[in-house]
Amino acid sequence: MSVTIRSGNIDAFFRVPFEIYRSLPYVSPMKSDLKRFLDPRANPLFQSPDDLGVFTCHRDGRPLGRITAHVHRASNIRHGTNAAHFGYFDCADDPEVALALLNTAQDWARARGFDEIKGNFNLTAMQMTGVCTGGFDAPVYSDCMWSPPWLESHLAASGFERLFPMTTHEVALPAPQTPPRPCPDGLHHAPISRRTLPDRLEDARQILNASFDRNPMFVPVSEAEYMFQAKDLKLIFDPRLSVVLHDGQSPAAALLCIPDLNPMLRAMGSRLSVTAPWHFLKHRLTNRRALLIYYGVRPDLHRRGVTPYMLDHVMRQAQGAGYDRIGVTWIAEGNPASLRQMEKIGARPLQTLHLFRKALR
Repeated sequence: MSVTIRSGNIDAFFRVPFEIYRSLPYVSPMKSDLKRFLDPRANPLFQSPDDLGVFTCHRDGRPLGRITAHVHRASNIRHGTNAAHFGYFDCADDPEVALALLNTAQDWARARGFDEIKGNFNLTAMQMTGVCTGGFDAPVYSDCMWSPPWLESHLAASGFERLFPMTTHEVALPAPQTPPRPCPDGLHHAPISRRTLPDRLEDARQILNASFDRNPMFVPVSEAEYMFQAKDLKLIFDPRLSVVLHDGQSPAAALLCIPDLNPMLRAMGSRLSVTAPWHFLKHRLTNRRALLIYYGVRPDLHRRGVTPYMLDHVMRQAQGAGYDRIGVTWIAEGNPASLRQMEKIGARPLQTLHLFRKALR
């Protein structure tokens, strides 16, 4: 039976990985989060409802694949490109399903005059990014992309090319064998608590924008976008896992780390229900994994040992709080400084990821 493409069916969009991945390592974001991120009227990333298309592929009523087609207008302006993105590309190992989805995304982009399409971006380079091309059996952390090995072959068959290799990492937390590093001169810790969290998140946003400014694909994140993404962070935040340093009254550096939510999300089926409080409490009591989302240092403070200090501090805090490992979101192959930091703290590579691109003209 031939496949059909449907547009805007968020319930089917959410169901796809549960239908096709079942025993595989994929873990879905919460359904409520997925709905709000894919609402172009609510998500400040989008300037118009026409900036996002949400598609599912069905055969005999069963959803077998999904994809978004969207535009990050601020990225095109900043980088002088005319590109559309695809995201949330998941499908069964079925060439007809994959081709229908990829053609739909390309048609969406062509109809709006874009020169190329690339992804995965869920939904930007500062969120979940890439298609998994290796490490399929390695542990998967929150906010880190996982996809099955057949996606790459379907992208290649549709004319997409690999680019921008990335790697995720994991570091085990043995008991420290050396004295703690001293805080660099002139810097001090800004207090982190549930009460001060909004201020510390704003500090972390400013550091993100300052320290990532020259990175490929980076686009400064507005306060509205940042807080939209961090909306429910207070519910799961562990202040022992993050650090914000000030230079006088100004933010100087930040390292943002959260408990890994994947075990809880898998147990809940990524849905809110009457059992959610029990799952949340169990996770708080038994979770031993954390995720380092990003770290950054104000450019004028580079080469002061700030990053090694923050990593050492957070690893000690995490180990003392009962965590035994920390995952690290993607680092580009073209970022040797961050890759050296991973080597120094004994991190091991997990997934390899690539973007995939296709010219449309």
